[in-house]
Amino acid sequence: MAIRNFNEKTLTAEVLKRVGKAPDKRTRQIMQSLVKHLHAFVREVRPTQEEWFQGIQFLTATGHMCDEKRQEFILMSDTLGVSMLVDFINYGKAGKATESTVLGPFFVEGAPELPLGASIAKPGTPGEPCAVSGTVKDLKGKPVAGATIDVWEGGADGLYDVQKPDGTNLRARFRSDAAGRFRFNCITPVSYPVPHDGPVGKMLVACGRHPMRPGHLHFIIEAPGYEKLVTHLFVKGDKYLDSDAVFGVKDSLIVSFRKKNAAGEATCAYDFVLKPKKK
Repeated sequence: MAIRNFNEKTLTAEVLKRVGKAPDKRTRQIMQSLVKHLHAFVREVRPTQEEWFQGIQFLTATGHMCDEKRQEFILMSDTLGVSMLVDFINYGKAGKATESTVLGPFFVEGAPELPLGASIAKPGTPGEPCAVSGTVKDLKGKPVAGATIDVWEGGADGLYDVQKPDGTNLRARFRSDAAGRFRFNCITPVSYPVPHDGPVGKMLVACGRHPMRPGHLHFIIEAPGYEKLVTHLFVKGDKYLDSDAVFGVKDSLIVSFRKKNAAGEATCAYDFVLKPKKK
């Protein structure tokens, strides 16, 4: 006999029964787990109707903030630590392989490919000039030639190019040479706030949190036969290293940008190590 007059316990059981009919095993697993945890959350916090509707409005506003240049849901995932948790589960740590961290909401496909040694900063871009160099190798120390290296960063004003109307700047793609080496110029990264003019910013304020990220360079490194590496290089000494708004800092990714070269530029050197693709 069908149950129609549900209570707190029987309602959850019935919803689980219905989503349990999903033909795809993975969909069934995800939906049943979602229902279990979501219903448990509601029973624990016992929201009022007004609080429930505020939650709906928050999610609606989050969606309204998303467009081709801004992904507020990724920002929410980042600031709640979910993005880093997914990263830990999927990439993890393997021997001497470079550790990964969050992608962030400002990656753009199709950045211009530049020759090694070029600058990712347009002429006249404010900021301290910086020369970055390093290598891409495998776990055995063998150079990885021809690896694609996407790099991007925020400006001295704390904004990424997609947040401004001036076109592409401070992002590019390079390829490692036959010895796995790379080099390019940029500006020394500075700490900056994640976008906090939307619902995620209001959430941070409500939680008594700041929106700041320590200065960093973003990297995506790919090569055939290796796992894609999504990571940052963080500026050693930045005051927000211990309170990054998106929980992305790892000790192995903190690098000095202070040493000057003959041209008086700040320098940063790092040797990336890729792990083999899972079979």
